[in-house]
Amino acid sequence: NIVGLLQNQEFCQVRGLDTNTIMTLFIPNTYEFYWNTSALQLVRRMEKEHAKFWKAMDRMQKADSLGLTKEEVFTLASIVEKETLVNDERPEVAAVYLNRLKKGMLLQADPTVVYAVGDCSLRRVLNKHLKIDSPYNTYKYRGLPPGPINMPEIGSIDAVLNYKEHNFIYMCAKEDFSGRHNFANNLREHNINAAKYQKALSIEMRKAKLNAQ
Repeated sequence: NIVGLLQNQEFCQVRGLDTNTIMTLFIPNTYEFYWNTSALQLVRRMEKEHAKFWKAMDRMQKADSLGLTKEEVFTLASIVEKETLVNDERPEVAAVYLNRLKKGMLLQADPTVVYAVGDCSLRRVLNKHLKIDSPYNTYKYRGLPPGPINMPEIGSIDAVLNYKEHNFIYMCAKEDFSGRHNFANNLREHNINAAKYQKALSIEMRKAKLNAQ
């Protein structure tokens, strides 16, 4: 039973992981297995693929230069993927979180709060959600959460490793609803961006309400 194996703390510890980080062993890709492959055989195959992945393209050296472990890169990639709708923006979003980590700031990533709440259908994060006491709540606890919040694509992992260097520490969804973000390096600029988005959102909600009548 693969689930039982991955929830076994001793099994994870032998691999230098725990039940929060064991999923970082699985690099999303297409693999072929025989129908009678055992859970242990599957994990051993994933360990080989994992080692091959991190040796390629100087990934391990890039992780070291960031001061992050493989597991931490995977975890940050899972946040970046949930936070971005436009793939080519991922390196820029990754840099925002890396800048926050360097400054010792709270990550304040909404997707981690959704994960902490345990409700994937949650569309808006409210103040009550920000108060939940969970190590995955990055509004409450500094640094990265204990493990990934999803299984990110290789593109998201590489976006963290090949982040776009800048000084931004804030981001807010663009008011054109393109799925992109406005970035800022100070709170004043961020508040202006947030006000623009909130205004556009209020207009859209009023339109939707009129159309529904």
